[in-house]
Amino acid sequence: MSGPEKPAAKSEASRARRAKRLVPRLFVGLLVLGMCAGGVWALWQRVRKDVYAAPRHVVQAEAVSATPPPAWIRTDIKAEVVRDIFLAGPVSDLDEDLGERFYEAFAAHPWVAKVVRVTKRSPAVVQVDLVYRRPVLMVRVHDGLLPVDGEGVQLLTADFSPLEAGRYPRLAEIGSVTPPPAGTRWADSRVVAAARLAAVLIDTWQELGLHQIGLAAESAHVQASTLDFDLLTKAGTRVHWGPAPGPGADEQAAAADKLSRLRHYAAEHGTLDGARGPQDLDLRDPHGVRAVPRTAAVPKTEG
Repeated sequence: MSGPEKPAAKSEASRARRAKRLVPRLFVGLLVLGMCAGGVWALWQRVRKDVYAAPRHVVQAEAVSATPPPAWIRTDIKAEVVRDIFLAGPVSDLDEDLGERFYEAFAAHPWVAKVVRVTKRSPAVVQVDLVYRRPVLMVRVHDGLLPVDGEGVQLLTADFSPLEAGRYPRLAEIGSVTPPPAGTRWADSRVVAAARLAAVLIDTWQELGLHQIGLAAESAHVQASTLDFDLLTKAGTRVHWGPAPGPGADEQAAAADKLSRLRHYAAEHGTLDGARGPQDLDLRDPHGVRAVPRTAAVPKTEG
């Protein structure tokens, strides 16, 4: 004959009975919660389109702002990009991909070097912070001049009149070439290297009376790493610059030193041209600017 049930055993049995009763209740509760959530989701799907399309959420063209472009850009970048975005339909500030859409659309424009950020604010306001490309070089081809930035990226020719294009460094005609689409980088290593050099010279180009950049004769058929360049004044003076600077700090410092020496020479003599006309100047000697006797006929500079 068994004795009376111990208190611990009674407690354990009681907990087991309560657990058995709780499981069905919990299941029913979860089922009801799921049904409610499903109902809310279904309702949201029915009204979502109307909510997104509400006037206070629809982004208008005038509510989109972008960093003001510099003076050399004539294209209405914001208007072009916003028009293209809206061609796909209305934009709501509730759209989950709004930032990505604006980022990608602006980044694809040829004049945009970088999209810093896209900021969305209520009600339905979008701010886009941009870094723009700067033209530094005109590449002469058989039918005109093509603008390029300091990284060798092709820009839009429509923003430059012939007079404006003439104020930039130009790369002497390099033969039959196929330029890339606007907004993409040139594959021609000569153009990319010349663009890096032009980026160093652009701010003092007119001050020095320079007219064009040309490949040194000995560099006509070698790889980009060894391309040497000459600078020519309108009068025909040839400045032997040497290789274009690379992206490294040492190369940039060497280029800045060359430019400093060239500016000092121009300030001291009043011009880069000689007292009796065109001359050759050599910047490849790190100790100054060496005047080199002219040994060949002066090449005619291109107009």
